[in-house]
Amino acid sequence: MNTSGPAVSRGLRLTPFRGLRYVPEQVGSLAAVTSPPYDVVVRPDGLHHLESADPHNIVRLILPQADSATARHRQAADTLKRWLTEGVLAPDPEPVLYVYEQRADDILQRGVIGALALSPASEGIVLPHEDVMADVVEDRADLMRTAAAHLEPLLFSYAGDGGPSGATAVIERVAGRLPLLTTTTEDGFSHRLWAVTDPGERAEIESDLSRRQALIADGHHRWATYLRLQKEQSAPGPWDFGLVLLVDTARYPLRVRAIHRLLHRLPVADALRAVEGRFRVRSVDGPLPRALDALAGASGEGNAFLLAGDGSFHLVDRPDEQLLARTVPADRPPAWRALDATVLHFTLLDDVWGVPDAPEHIAYIHDTAAAVEQAERHGATAVLMHPVGEDVVRDLARQGVTMPRKSTSFGPKPATGLVLRSLDIG
Repeated sequence: MNTSGPAVSRGLRLTPFRGLRYVPEQVGSLAAVTSPPYDVVVRPDGLHHLESADPHNIVRLILPQADSATARHRQAADTLKRWLTEGVLAPDPEPVLYVYEQRADDILQRGVIGALALSPASEGIVLPHEDVMADVVEDRADLMRTAAAHLEPLLFSYAGDGGPSGATAVIERVAGRLPLLTTTTEDGFSHRLWAVTDPGERAEIESDLSRRQALIADGHHRWATYLRLQKEQSAPGPWDFGLVLLVDTARYPLRVRAIHRLLHRLPVADALRAVEGRFRVRSVDGPLPRALDALAGASGEGNAFLLAGDGSFHLVDRPDEQLLARTVPADRPPAWRALDATVLHFTLLDDVWGVPDAPEHIAYIHDTAAAVEQAERHGATAVLMHPVGEDVVRDLARQGVTMPRKSTSFGPKPATGLVLRSLDIG
């Protein structure tokens, strides 16, 4: 990859790189060494399950286990170095772009993986839509810095022309060829990866993307980490690029899901007592899918949340307008003020419940059933959310307005472990 420094561009500049990939003969199976993104592996039992799936599972790099952050990150760096020395991981022979496919039931998603230039011109070209937590950025930065690697691609979306042209035409053409790898993970998704080696096809992709802007669908903290680490450098080099997967959502629409909150120290009874007279509260019948249908219906009429953790489901909606006027900041667009995540954080968490936004008080959980199960097990409150539409997310991002952190979960997310990027390998 050319690391002479990013050129100014009016759009995305995606460049080839020498991907690090598992050597199939050195591992039990490719499926056994993959993982969801680091922030989706939220439960210790999930982490232990992945660690035991194969001694070389990628979680040993993205979520190393040790007594301190420094020790964790040094362990990940040492593990990566050892796996390279032992031939468990190996770099591809030449810099390429990669076409990546995920398929399950009626879901088909294809995109291109490459190293994206992080130039100042990316402002207004790469659109964040969520705030980030400083401690998470610090942790990811120290891990990337110590390991000198990008261990998992970020998920970016862009709006193509809606047909098989430009980058999408190349992607679909390449997808008809023999892949570098094929595997099926335990979530039922099949994964295929191809190398784009033809200079003409790479030029087609790069030319098309140079006219596009991208929305960060998943990976805000890692994107902030890329930018932070780039600023630490005194000369142009590999830190001027970040590992991303770009998906044309005009061709392959992403699914948007909510991220739920687990309030560790707030029992459901106390949560309900505090909202009385400020929101409408109703008990709704289970099981969970039926209760979520009730949440979806209420969300069509305004802010709504589903509380769980006491063996029942409680629909909380129709907030008091004076309460909203007092607690929701007035200096943002109406679409931002109306977000469920906005009302949750500024009205419920900050004002009504007084819950600090800190890890000992709140966990962010993608899986709905897991959030309910943990709340019931620990006497906590699960706040279940209804997803917001991608159009709302993109419109706010184009206005430069970020949503409260962990407002959305776009997917399907790329499997971690299929291709990595070393900052030490050209």
